Formats: sequence, structure tokens, C-alpha cells
Amino acid sequence: MNRVQVILTLDMENLPSNFSEILKQEQEVVAGWKAQGFLEHLFLRQTKNGAVLVFKDKDEEQVKALMETLPFYQIKRSVEYYNLIQQF
Repeated sequence: MNRVQVILTLDMENLPSNFSEILKQEQEVVAGWKAQGFLEHLFLRQTKNGAVLVFKDKDEEQVKALMETLPFYQIKRSVEYYNLIQQF
């Protein structure tokens, strides 16, 4: 089973005035992904400037397309993608 890890960093210096609205929309999208079963983990970064997401059963192109639908994607500083292999 493949995994793709995504490290999302937000541009905290240029947050829009409706950030709390965007946060609520973000939480709804992520909850939907978890309910659908392909978002395995979500870790908020201790610095509160982004998150680490781990997707399963999706390839990198699918994950990139999903990430582009996230409300926070519009206020990103950077996004990094890592394909992972689970060792048994």
C-alpha cells in the first residue's frame, strides 16, 4: 500500500482577513477525506504554520489534485510531496 506524505507550509505573514472562515472550510474538507478513508494522518506543526498529511491508496498526482482543492492551498508558502514505502 503506497503512501504520500505532504508537508504544507502556510504564508503566515500574508493571511487574509477571513482566515477563520477559511480554517472552518479547511476542517470540513479534511474531515471528508478522513471519512472517505484516504487521509490516514494529519499532524499540525508545532509552529502552527502548517501541517503534515499522510495519504494512502493515492498516487502523487492524485494527491496533488486533492491538495489543490484545499482552502489553505491558496495561502500556502510551500508544499512538499514525498512518496513513502511502508516497511514490514
